[in-house]
Parts: sequence; C-alpha cells; structure tokens
Amino acid sequence: MAEESNREEVDVLIVGAGPVGLTLANLLGGYGVSVLLAEARSDLIDYPRGVGLDDESYRTIQAMGLIEPVRPHTNPNHIVKIVNGKGRVLTANNPTSEPFGFARKHGFIQPLVDRAFFEGLDRYEHVTVAFEHMLIGLEESDDLVTATLEVGPRDMDGTTGPLPGTSPTTRQVCAKFVVGCEGGRSFTRKWLGATFVGESPSTRWLVVDVENDPVGTPGVYLGADPKRPYVSIGLPHAVRRWEFMLHEDEPSDASEDDAFVHGLLTPHVPDPTSLQVIRRRVFTHHGRVADTFRSGRVIIAGDAAHLMPVWMGQGFNSGLRDATNLAWKIATLTRGQAGLDLLDTYDAERREHAKAMVDLSMTMGNFIKQQDKRVALVRDSVSTALGAVPQIKSYFSEMRFKPMPRYTRGVLVDPNTLAPGRAAAKITRDLIPVATAENCDSPVGVQFIQPRVSVAGHDGPILLDDALGPWWAIAAWGNDPRRHLAPELLDKARELGMRFACIVPETQRPWAEAAYEAADDFVVIGDHTGALKRWYDDRPVSLVFIRPDRFVAAAVLAQEASPAFRSLLAALSSTI
Repeated sequence: MAEESNREEVDVLIVGAGPVGLTLANLLGGYGVSVLLAEARSDLIDYPRGVGLDDESYRTIQAMGLIEPVRPHTNPNHIVKIVNGKGRVLTANNPTSEPFGFARKHGFIQPLVDRAFFEGLDRYEHVTVAFEHMLIGLEESDDLVTATLEVGPRDMDGTTGPLPGTSPTTRQVCAKFVVGCEGGRSFTRKWLGATFVGESPSTRWLVVDVENDPVGTPGVYLGADPKRPYVSIGLPHAVRRWEFMLHEDEPSDASEDDAFVHGLLTPHVPDPTSLQVIRRRVFTHHGRVADTFRSGRVIIAGDAAHLMPVWMGQGFNSGLRDATNLAWKIATLTRGQAGLDLLDTYDAERREHAKAMVDLSMTMGNFIKQQDKRVALVRDSVSTALGAVPQIKSYFSEMRFKPMPRYTRGVLVDPNTLAPGRAAAKITRDLIPVATAENCDSPVGVQFIQPRVSVAGHDGPILLDDALGPWWAIAAWGNDPRRHLAPELLDKARELGMRFACIVPETQRPWAEAAYEAADDFVVIGDHTGALKRWYDDRPVSLVFIRPDRFVAAAVLAQEASPAFRSLLAALSSTI
C-alpha cells in the first residue's frame, strides 16, 4: 500500500473504508487498477458490528488472497436455532453442504476481519488509503469525476465536520469512477438523487457484547419470546453477543443503566454483574434499498445502496456481493475492454437480489419479534408441526429458503436462443441432450460450484478458483475449449485475458495433459471427487463461460462455443 501523496488522478475513488470499500479496493488492487480509498474517520471502526459470514463472502475473501489472515477470526458451521419463550427449538439452520468450497455459515469478529482487509492493501503500491478525508462534492464530465474531499481531523463518528479548533483544507481528486461505500448516510447516494425505498421499524434493540464468554455454547439462538425477543450469539475469541428488544416505554439511554442491563441478562448468565463488557449500544433495524445504484460514473454499494435488518446476517454479506460484482466490471472498463453501459448490469444484477434479502430479513424479524402471546402460540404450534415433516425440516435446516443470487439480466447469454443480455431460468431446446436431461434448470446467472480439484504442479488438491485464476475462464468437460472456438474468437479470448480449462476425471488427467498443447492460459483439471462430473451430469451443457465473480455467463454444448462467445461479447459491450 502506497503512502498518501498529493497525486490527484486515479482510476477509482472509493469513499468509505468499511468492509465493502476495503473489499473493493483489494479486488481492484489485484486487477491492477489504481485506487484512492478515502475515509472520513481517523481509523477503522474498532467496535463489533456484523457477526455472520456466508460462504459466498468467504469465496470473495479467497479471491482477495486473504483467507489465511481472516480464518483465525471466524468460526465455521455457525448453527442458528430459533427458540420460543420456553426455550423449545422451533427450527434450526444447520446447512452441511459446501457448494462454494467453504462452510455455509461462519461467526466472525468484524473489526479484526476489517483490519485484515486493510492490511491486505499493503500489497499494492497503486492503492492508497487516506483517513480524515470526507467527500463533500462531486462533479461529473464525460470521462472523469472530480471529487472534493475535506481534509482534517474529526471524531470517530466521521459524519460531522472537522473537530472544533482545527483548520480543514480541501483536496480535489479526478477519477474515472467514484464508488460510494460510506454507509446509510451516504453523501454519494444523496448526490445521485436516489430514493431510499423501504421502512425502518420503530422497534429498538439493545446490543451487549462481552469478552470471556460466560455462556460458552457455540452457535446462535434467536429467542422468539413474546415477553422480550432476544438474540444470543457465540463468537470467535470468546466473545458473546446479546441483543434485546426494548419495549416502547423503555428509553434508549437504558443502555447506560447497569441495573436495567443486568436485569435483561439475568435469565442468561448466573452473574451478570461480573461480565467484561466490550460495548452496549441501542440501534434500530432498517430495511431500505435505493431505487438506483448508479448514475454515469458514480456508483453506490453496501449500506449506501441497501440497509439490511440483522436477522439473516446479510448486511456484511450483501455488501461483499456488491463489491465482487462491481470490481471486475470496473477493471474491464479501465482496460478499455467494454463500453460504459457495462455498469448498467451492476444495477440490474444486484438491486433485485438486495431487495429480496431485505424482504426475507424483514419477514424473519416479524416472525421472531411477535409480542402478541396468542399469535406467538399459534406460530409455535405451526412451527412444531411443520418441523415434524422431514422435507420441511430439511428445507429450513439447509437454508433453501434463502434466495441465492440468480441473474436474469446482465452479462449473460440465454441458454436457449443464445441472445445476449438475458437468461431464461429453464433450458427448453429441442435437442436430445436437453430432452433426456432430468434437470433442465439453467446454470446461467448463478454461481459455479467450487470443489477441490487436482492440478499439475500441486502436491495436493486445491480449490477450483485457485486453478482457474482470478479472471474469466472457459471450462469444458472432457474437452479442450480452445478447439471449439473460431481462430479469431480464440485470439479475442486471449486479448480479454481468459483462461481455458479442460475438466476430466482424475483417471484421464495424464492423458489430457499429454494430448493438449500446454500454455500459460490453459489448465487440465482433475475431478478427483466427482463433484464436477455430477454438476455436468445434472445439466444438458458441457462448456461454461465463468465470470471473474464466478457466476456462469453462458452454458452450452461444446459445438456452440463460438456463437455463445459472440453473444457474450455483445452482452459485455466489448470494444476490442
């Protein structure tokens, strides 16, 4: 990470050094994009916030190359149990599959993970972090955005002007793109004129974080107690979090009343007076989504674009999804490999899913915080009855109710017509491979799986993304995808930096390595677990175009590689 200088031109200005801004800066740094990350505060936030980390986010952390420094601050397989007022389990989330290479749910300590993200920027001389820099103005032209930053010391809230008695200065930075990741009070969102659609329920919650966990049980308990809904969470490094809903007649400053807080904790620990408290804070849930994520070269992401209620633990994770979707598109634009309209696909792909996660989180909150005892009794009875049905129990246990991202508009190729920009959810073509398939759900617009695989030069199995590399990949089952592209398209794929992968059963790997021409942009992947074969067996496709964010852009039969790639270039607005 470069020291701050007076440089006034940069590819990307990121506003806000929270987890989303830090993630975006790391990804862009890895793609070779120059970045100035401006943060109004004097340092990173050091108090606990998010506590739930999804496998999708872990995959992004893998792409950032930061698994090892982050892993010590996480607990895998974080089981969530919803219990009623008597402590009876109504339902539990305990997903056991690992489709993307990691446990589905993790507990984590956000300040320590954020710090690992921040320290990861030291790897990039072309990434600079500037603290005590508050965005106060934007002016956009055809090819640049000029940002005015107020420079000066301020308190850790970071949302107000400089501290009294100081003399702030201003700094102007010209950037090709500006991304606002500065949270719910985002200046950037207000500059866009975006409407923050949704609601902020009136209920308030008191958060209590303590060290030396006095309970010590792992996992998460969501207490659907009509007397007082609560949350109890076991976290890494012996941290315990409680959240208690405040009644309307209880003031927000009750968090400062030791007797009141001890009363809330009495049913949970033998001696609440001896707890080592990290913080006590009152907050209100918000469920809002901006009606646009972008105007011209100015974009918003994370809490600046959507505010998530805490119930599904999706605030942190949705923000990382934004950064992962956006980073490769900005990198493509800075390389001159697409037109500016590519940014329209960020809004099209991310906003709908963000809204779905907000809606689910609000629904979960309403389920848990029900205070009408009669309604709660019906809820408990119905939940218990449904939980006795194995299929329904599995539906909740494996979290199949959680809406996974499926993009239907964007950098996609329709699996039936091969038309660019859209993708049907079903494959309905009049071909025998389709007609004989048991599953015709299209993989286009969803994430590709990530099992462990065998690759020459590695002593043991590695994760698939590490074999494919950080950029585009064309992966074919049992085939060299280079042989299915027209010569001019093969050249274009190489101009775009795509990597070619031949996936074969492990028994076939020596043959494929000898049969196909070796190259730096080609890899033979041995499917020693059979997971990739099962994926291809289950779908009437044999060749996939995998985006840098690991979503499938196109999925076809091998013979259709060239027409699919032409459509993909159209969807990408390629200018090569």
